Amino acid sequence: MTGDAEPISAQARRALEQELADLQDERRLVAGTLRDASVGDQADQADELRRADQLGRLDRRIEDITERLREAAVAGPAPTDVVGVGSTVTVRFSDGATETLQIGEVAEALDQTLVTADSPLGRALLGRRPGDAVHYDTPDGPATAVVVSIGG
Repeated sequence: MTGDAEPISAQARRALEQELADLQDERRLVAGTLRDASVGDQADQADELRRADQLGRLDRRIEDITERLREAAVAGPAPTDVVGVGSTVTVRFSDGATETLQIGEVAEALDQTLVTADSPLGRALLGRRPGDAVHYDTPDGPATAVVVSIGG
C-alpha cells in the first residue's frame, strides 16, 4: 500500500456501506441503553462501563469506514488497464483453473473471492496486465498464475 487514497470495487463499497449502516444502528441501540454510571450497584456500574467501551469501539469502526469511503471517492474508480487495489481480475492458475478475484486491502469483507493486496498473490498481481505471468509463494511452495483479464 502506498499510503495514497486507494480505489475500491463497487462490491467492496456496498459491503462497507452496509457494515456502516449496521454499525450505526447498533450504536443507536447501545447509546439508548446508557444511563448514569454513578447510579446503581457495582454490577450496574460495570455494565455501564462495558456499554461505554462498546460504544467507543463502534465509534472508532464507524470513523474508520467513513474515512475509507471518503478516500475511495477521492481515488476514483479501480484501474482497468493494470491490476490495482479495487480491481477485479481473472487469473488462470497452473492447474488450469480460472478464477475471478477482487483485489482488496482488508479481508473483513467475508468474501471468498477477495485477495488482499498484501497477500503473496495480491502483491504478485499488483501492477500486472492481461497476459502477464505472476509467481508467488503458497504454504505448499511456489505457484504461478496468468492474468487473463482485468475488470470483468
